[in-house]
Amino acid sequence: MDIIEAVKGRRAINFFDAEKALPDEKINELLELAALAPSSLNLQPWRVIAVRSPERKKALRKCAMGQPKAEEASAVLIVVADPAGLEENMDRAMASSVELGYMDAKTAEGMKMFAGKHYGEKDGPRRRLFAVKNASFFAMSVMLAARGLGLETHPMDGFDEDALKKEFGIAADKVIPVIIAVGWLRPGAKLLPRAWRRPAKEFASLV
Repeated sequence: MDIIEAVKGRRAINFFDAEKALPDEKINELLELAALAPSSLNLQPWRVIAVRSPERKKALRKCAMGQPKAEEASAVLIVVADPAGLEENMDRAMASSVELGYMDAKTAEGMKMFAGKHYGEKDGPRRRLFAVKNASFFAMSVMLAARGLGLETHPMDGFDEDALKKEFGIAADKVIPVIIAVGWLRPGAKLLPRAWRRPAKEFASLV
C-alpha cells in the first residue's frame, strides 16, 4: 500500500470483527515492520504485550473503562515505554552502528556517555520522556503498518494505567502511553466521514 494512501486511510475504528483471530505470524510481521520506526540513538525503548485470548481481553477491558473494542478486537497491543531501554539496548545499538560504518568505536563510546548525561537517571523525568517519545513513534508506526497489512486499529488512551500494570505484571517504573486495538472492521459496520482536522495554517508557523 502506498504510504500516502495508508496515512489517509487510517481510521480509529470502534467496531471490530470479534470472530477473526490474528495469527502469531501476522502479529510478528506487524511488530517487526513497526520496529523500523526511528528512535533516539536507535535505542528502541519499548516493549509490547499482545493481548489475544478472550480471558485476557476481558480482563483488559475492565482496565480500559469497559470499552467494547478492547474485547472485540483480534488483539490489543499494550505499548510499554521502558526507561531502562537505554542501558539494555545501548551496547547492541552502538555495536551495530560501528559494524555498519556509521561511527568508529571511539565515537560510540562517546555516545554512550552522552546518552547517560542527556537522558538522565532511570527514574528521572527526562528519562521517562525519552522512553515515551520513542514508544509513541513506534505506536504510530504500528498503525500505519497495520494499514499496509489490511488491518484496522484504534489507539486507546482511556485506561487505568495502574490497573493495567497490576493485571499484566508490568513494572512500576515503566510507562504505558497507549494501547492499540488491532483487527478487522466488523461486517456491515459503516464508517462515518473523517472528523474535523485543523488546517496547517492554524497550527504551523513558517519562518
